[in-house]
Amino acid sequence: MAPPSTTTSTTYTSVRRPLEALRFGIEGPPALTRVVADHLRRLGARASDGDAGEIVLGGGGFAPVTARTAWGELGSGIEDEATAQAATGVMAVHGRRHGAPRGLGVDYLATATGVLTVQGLLAALIGQARGGMGSRIPVSHVRTTADRAGLLAVSQYLAAAGADEQESVELAPGGPPFTSADGVLFELETLDPGAWAAFWRVLDAPAGPIRAGWRPFQFRYATACAPFPAELHDVTRHHTWERIRRAAGQSGAEVCRVRTLAERAGEAGEPAEGADADPWTLTPLRPGNAPVVMPPAPGRPLAGLTVLEAGRRIQAPLAAHLLGLLGARVIRVEPPGGDPLRGMPPACGGISARWLALNRGKEAVEIDIKASGDRRRLRELAAGADVFLHNWAPGKAAELRLDAEHLADANPSLVYAYTGGWAGRPADAPMGTDFMVQARTAVGDAVHPAGEPPAPSLMTLLDVLGGLHGAEAVLAGLLLRERTGHGVRVESSLLGAADTLLAPALGAAATGSDPRRPAGFRHPLPTADGWIAPSDTCAAAAAAYDLSGMCTEDALDQLRSHGLTATGVTTDLTGLSHDPRLSGSISRDAHGAPAVPDPWSLA
Repeated sequence: MAPPSTTTSTTYTSVRRPLEALRFGIEGPPALTRVVADHLRRLGARASDGDAGEIVLGGGGFAPVTARTAWGELGSGIEDEATAQAATGVMAVHGRRHGAPRGLGVDYLATATGVLTVQGLLAALIGQARGGMGSRIPVSHVRTTADRAGLLAVSQYLAAAGADEQESVELAPGGPPFTSADGVLFELETLDPGAWAAFWRVLDAPAGPIRAGWRPFQFRYATACAPFPAELHDVTRHHTWERIRRAAGQSGAEVCRVRTLAERAGEAGEPAEGADADPWTLTPLRPGNAPVVMPPAPGRPLAGLTVLEAGRRIQAPLAAHLLGLLGARVIRVEPPGGDPLRGMPPACGGISARWLALNRGKEAVEIDIKASGDRRRLRELAAGADVFLHNWAPGKAAELRLDAEHLADANPSLVYAYTGGWAGRPADAPMGTDFMVQARTAVGDAVHPAGEPPAPSLMTLLDVLGGLHGAEAVLAGLLLRERTGHGVRVESSLLGAADTLLAPALGAAATGSDPRRPAGFRHPLPTADGWIAPSDTCAAAAAAYDLSGMCTEDALDQLRSHGLTATGVTTDLTGLSHDPRLSGSISRDAHGAPAVPDPWSLA
């Protein structure tokens, strides 16, 4: 691919998609490059022949950017999805609700690595567009690894494990889904303790289990388990699905039946509005003001840009965190008194370790969005920002006159980003939270192997992958702004993240093939002092050996002596800080909380 001439931020074109007129070539592990190729096409690039062993993106006035992606470092034993999940603690966190490490039956880390690779490529092009080939050398090479994606995925759990104090809730097996008397598996969701109690009272649950169940239910997003009383499961087994739905309607709680992959693939209209839809939308707005050409700092292509983030929980804060790692200044909009999640235990240096995992290094401003004067302050802040990012409830921004059109009056160059749950589809969508989206989209079916009932993972799979999609969408919007001179509205969703993750499984289900992995797939093997995860291709052969009487190191030697690839399963997340298998080191931030390495290396 011949190096074309470079672009600058003052040369505008009529492109409709950020990578229009660019071409890419891809070679690398298919599992790691599937999402890269798909998303580059959806963003407007066309495929061409690639150079051996790497990804090359260029053309359209941009110098080529190359990327390499791998499972981990050579010789680390991290060689595929199973071994990456095992080494980085993903199996341990996903397995908490089961009481033992379990592998995800989907290529979760490969998918996340693909999205991170696209982020790095987009960031490199933004750096070129902002500074050209001037006095500072722009990013020309991106490297991503699945082990770093895994560390990012478990970062909030790792932070809690390395905090100054113990968890305030029990980490023990248990959790949804619930089962009705007529055999329907379903998820329950509410953020309101009053609605929780009212739902169970309608179903005649005892008062004690109702009270005891709220705290583990509320904390399941943070702990990946929910050991609430077994009596609550017994209650739902005595009521029909229709009765349970009525109870939800009466109480203000929401329920969602856990769908299977076959059901999802067969739903009318789903291929058109689900798995085959883009995972984000980018809509050009009015022409903006010409941005100042500012060569970004080496390795930080967003340096000099400002992101104004009004995010809650994980999805939007993670997206803004990634933009900050790429160099942007991030100003976090918090309610009066500050984000209450700053106080969620356990703490490091007096601040929630989990909160720090997503929000360290951000500035903060307290704004009451219900007050007209504070909304005016928010518009003033947006006037000086490059990105406004939020994940408020659907319709809230328009109600407050803080949607894209209103903020464009203050700043026509703004990239306005919304990270939501459902992106307006499907029509019968429940509350757009991680576990409800897992239930409705069949992620809960895909993550468990054949022979096991579907159950959404209590690890926040879609909040994390949705945050990655949100950052990717913002980067695509920034590049489109640089190329067209227009402000851009971008929208991403948990549904889009689910569809990216499930694309191979839904494709198989649509053709009549069995989309679920065989029973035992990615189930680690017990040893005398731990667990071993064989690679996916060696799982069946490794299962023939009885390793339960051996220590983990001896068991690994036994498998390797027979030519089988395997690695030990991380069960204590605090051990990740000195794990020699990992390609990046875990440090401590200013508060003493564990901080995972950046998910990309930019050179």
